[in-house]
Amino acid sequence: MVILAIGDVVSSQGCNYLQKELWKLKKEYKPDLVIVNGENSAIGNGILPQSAQQIFDSGADVITLGNHALKRSEIYPFLDSRSDIIRPANFHKSAPGNGCALVDLGRTQAAVINLQGTVYLDNLESPFDAADREIEFARKSGAKIIIVDFHAEATAEKRALAFYLDGKVSAVFGTHTHVQTNDAQILPCQTAYISDIGMTGPYYSVLGVEPALAIEKIRTNLPVRFKNPDGPCVLEGCVMEIDEKSGLAVSIQAIRR
Repeated sequence: MVILAIGDVVSSQGCNYLQKELWKLKKEYKPDLVIVNGENSAIGNGILPQSAQQIFDSGADVITLGNHALKRSEIYPFLDSRSDIIRPANFHKSAPGNGCALVDLGRTQAAVINLQGTVYLDNLESPFDAADREIEFARKSGAKIIIVDFHAEATAEKRALAFYLDGKVSAVFGTHTHVQTNDAQILPCQTAYISDIGMTGPYYSVLGVEPALAIEKIRTNLPVRFKNPDGPCVLEGCVMEIDEKSGLAVSIQAIRR
């Protein structure tokens, strides 16, 4: 089974580029499941029903989110009414939506779990404890293949969770930093892993933001209204092959278009 994961889609530029490029990737790799992180897909951050729908229309099967998941209240009814868009499972229980998506692939069942890190981010429930709970739910629901999008800042936290889940899930891929890492690997107990799959959005940018504005913010620490530059874009992610019988990984490779 082939699974395609696409990194954080940034603003309208990222949404439009995803719409242009994703069908080509689907034609090339013929994935059984496409996962797209869309937590920055709305103009000005967060996600809106319009940007979510554009991602689905582009060919995503499941949308995962992150620390900006609930920034725009317009998305709340969308999260409550659909099972194919999920926010981190370790958000407070009062948060709208769910942290795990069950996907019927016909010949097998899959689950996509979304988690958020706590190092340098919000003070949430431990992602380790939340992972245990969501994996148990996925297994009881019949999922053989389990994919985890870990939206986290610290590489150490990402790698620690991956080793904790090694052999328990099919894959753990990181999102949030918008910078694709060069450490795609199969862990000792056959879980696929990469620290961050990157982003989809403006190529000449600082994590999707106009460089001059990012520099001003970092240099002065004064309020700056960010803008996403036009121009060339990049699409980053990874392709994973999972054995259907064991639910364990066969291969993983990073992609960039």
